[in-house]
Amino acid sequence: MTAVPGKRIRGKAKGLVLFHGAGGDRDHHTFVRLEQVLPVPVARINFPYRRKGPGRRPPDRMPKLIESVNEAVAEWAKIWRVRTTSIVVGGRSMGGRAASMAVAEGMRTAGLMLLNYPLHPPGQPDKLRVEHLEHITCPTLLIQGRRDPFGTPAEFARHLPSISGPLTEHWIDANHSPNESLDGDIVGLVGTWLKSL
Repeated sequence: MTAVPGKRIRGKAKGLVLFHGAGGDRDHHTFVRLEQVLPVPVARINFPYRRKGPGRRPPDRMPKLIESVNEAVAEWAKIWRVRTTSIVVGGRSMGGRAASMAVAEGMRTAGLMLLNYPLHPPGQPDKLRVEHLEHITCPTLLIQGRRDPFGTPAEFARHLPSISGPLTEHWIDANHSPNESLDGDIVGLVGTWLKSL
């Protein structure tokens, strides 16, 4: 876990805690760029299964991932000397899903940021991951690829209205793994949204 000290932004958001996707880690290029550019401190977190050393391992089960989200946000709130209600939590794919479920279960944060949310497994639109969305009341940012096999724009349009908090959507020309050339656009969208909180 790392975070750039000394960064502060006027407004509600005082820090951003990010969680990686199933096959990735805390050093995902978009996360690194967010940490470098955003005017708030950023903590990039590895889930426990990624901390066990080299080698490919399956992700922990969702309850453990959610527990890790809660623990990391509480830890960074202490480090940054802020309340969790001043922290935005989020992540990419599975990490965003775990963060969204932690928020839905009652973790109080300034906002929720979802990059490439996995609405369902590819080719399995009947296995939706939406039951918890109605319990999300904080401001939410979704940045999603139009060609993402984990959910089409039309599928998202049917289920996103379940989120009861303010929702900001941005659709980019990408699949589930936007390349580095889009990092500047993503950082700009996140930065603008953070200032709006």
